[in-house]
Amino acid sequence: MSANRSLVLRSFVVTLVAIACWMALSSVEMANATTAATNPKPADGLAAWDSVYSVLTYPRCINCHTATNYPQQGDDRHRHFANVIRGPEGKGVAGLNCISCHQEKNSDATGVPGARGWHLAPLSMRWQDLNDRILSSAEVCRALIDRAKNHGLDEPGILKHHQEEPLVVWAWNPGLRPDGSARSMPPLTHDQFVGATRRWVAAGTPCPRSRSSP
Repeated sequence: MSANRSLVLRSFVVTLVAIACWMALSSVEMANATTAATNPKPADGLAAWDSVYSVLTYPRCINCHTATNYPQQGDDRHRHFANVIRGPEGKGVAGLNCISCHQEKNSDATGVPGARGWHLAPLSMRWQDLNDRILSSAEVCRALIDRAKNHGLDEPGILKHHQEEPLVVWAWNPGLRPDGSARSMPPLTHDQFVGATRRWVAAGTPCPRSRSSP
């Protein structure tokens, strides 16, 4: 009887130790998972940035992020018709202001796109060079996080801009072309774009190295 009790007690102790070890390991795994989620690696941030960059340099965005004194239009990014020019504030010039044609919503009857506050991005936020070549991922990234160029936006501000800015959101509701066909949309959904921006911001907005970097 005494031997049986000793065996039962020994088994009970071994079981308690095993449970305690399992709980400790689980806690460590949960802590590691939490740390990974709250402190993403730079590589994760760079991967997220690649997704963000794919949207920023899509025609719906880059047509208004030009390096010239005029906007572009269409998937081939040709010069805006009617000799529209940038103007001193990126809103056109007297008699040919952007909002003269571009209202607060799309006009599918005429094919004229619209969203609140239609205007060109400032030249500091250009995503192409003067030869109409799209800037590299590193160049766009550095410009986007430079508060001297991006109207003072910090990391939360960039995220909010991508979430809420009407001209950004418009890219996923671009309306119809004058011929009645649908305009193409960016390679990600808006939710995916915002999610990628959020992951990039959480990782500290890392930028890829330029080709000339050592």
